[in-house]
Amino acid sequence: MNMAEYAEGNKLFRTYFKKNKESLLNLVENGQAPKALFIGCSDSRVIPDMIIQSNPGDLFVIRNVGNFVPPFSPDEDFHATASGIEYAVSVLNVGEIIICGHTHCGACQHLFEEIDDTPNLIHTKKWLELGESAKKSAILSLGINAPQEELLRLTEKLSVIKQIENILTYPNVKERFEANDLHIHGWYYDVETGNIEYYDADTYEFLPLKTLISHSDKS
Repeated sequence: MNMAEYAEGNKLFRTYFKKNKESLLNLVENGQAPKALFIGCSDSRVIPDMIIQSNPGDLFVIRNVGNFVPPFSPDEDFHATASGIEYAVSVLNVGEIIICGHTHCGACQHLFEEIDDTPNLIHTKKWLELGESAKKSAILSLGINAPQEELLRLTEKLSVIKQIENILTYPNVKERFEANDLHIHGWYYDVETGNIEYYDADTYEFLPLKTLISHSDKS
């Protein structure tokens, strides 16, 4: 896709903008009040608004390599993901946090590969340390000689659970979560089918997100 194609895409969007001008300008005049913080991967195949058909203003989105959440670290370094979490929880006061992993995640795949010590990947190599715990747990569960695809799929899911643990190290996240004022969800998106699974902390397994529709209808 070249710049002319992007320009054409924006032209199409402006048609959408005109049709929905009132609601979109309302977000400008009254400010944003998103329902959820969505932490997803930078992978170009995972588009948060598209996979759940949310509307502008619904999600406050953080995307990074591997949908990783670094543990809380109260220093004066630059923390993009941490800053986004703090803003969503403490300023925008979102009621839901969704941490969404996905199949065929390049970050998880590279956990099993050697990355050269070069200036070109110095930050990437450090960042991937956030996935090491999930990788080790997957190996302990399946064994180092398990089929690569099985190891990768399990690593991706275990990583989602690890990121939930990490986000609970943020003081205001933990405080609001324990007060039942904030809900945290772990999702797993399948790029081959479009299906989403959610982590059920009661059964320790990932279940189809679509089953929540029927549960909601019964309540």
